[in-house]
Amino acid sequence: MKISTWLATRHPVLEYIGMAAAGLLYAIALKYLVFPAKVILTGFEGIAAALSYFFKSPSLFLIIYGISQAILIVFAYKKISRTFAIRTALTVGMVIVALPLLPELKVAESQQERLILVLFGGIISGLAKAMALRLRSSTGDEDVLGAWFAMKYLKPVGSIAVISAAISCVFGLVMEYFTYKQIEPVINTLMYTSIFIFTGAETLNNFFRKFKLVMITAFGKQPDAIGKAITTAAPHRTYTIQPGTGGYSSEPVHLVRTIVTHEELPEVLDALERDCPEAFHFHHDIEGISRSYYIKPIG
Repeated sequence: MKISTWLATRHPVLEYIGMAAAGLLYAIALKYLVFPAKVILTGFEGIAAALSYFFKSPSLFLIIYGISQAILIVFAYKKISRTFAIRTALTVGMVIVALPLLPELKVAESQQERLILVLFGGIISGLAKAMALRLRSSTGDEDVLGAWFAMKYLKPVGSIAVISAAISCVFGLVMEYFTYKQIEPVINTLMYTSIFIFTGAETLNNFFRKFKLVMITAFGKQPDAIGKAITTAAPHRTYTIQPGTGGYSSEPVHLVRTIVTHEELPEVLDALERDCPEAFHFHHDIEGISRSYYIKPIG
């Protein structure tokens, strides 16, 4: 059983603790890694961060962040699900509470360590986002839009981060130019921001794989047993049976194919190994699937 399912069905209190922990981890990434590196975040966070850098006011970030996230939570309530919206409110609330309460620490001694801040900031913030999404929550901002976008278009959640970064990045770079009146700091910030955004998006996509799809192909003489193993592990999935000839034995065999998410993949493979040990199987990632393919909503 998946960790998130185990928490939800047996220990709901621990699940809410996990959401709060995701918010705390995200706040830690912001305060100790992202803000010191002065990179531009994505979406409304990016606009809030750019204004707080320009006016040298950390509290300004909290104000803009809080207002924008409240709007997005209402959007999530109407367009995604009530559960997802409430859980997102808990995670975002932890971020807002933790940021001003976390002690002041200097984790980098010089500007030369900016790249390390950016890389670790992207990794840790991406982990926090993935942790929240696996618990049917989010850290807000582009994650809310990403969850809706992924459900509607069957695309990885992290993809929307790159798209939403465009607007906030342009705004942040303009503010950077107004601050220094030179182009060099703007280019420097752009490079580090790009590293942060793609590092965070890749981390998120690798640890939250609900909307990444994979095709499993199994060869065997008992197609019904293979199909039963698939539907036992993933009851809402179907499969296709095709007759064929074994390449090694030249004997009649059947090909059984099914499409599942990366989240479902381990359970299906375990079922095939357990119930059909004689079957040969392989899998590969696929793209461009029809929107009619069903994926259980996040919330």
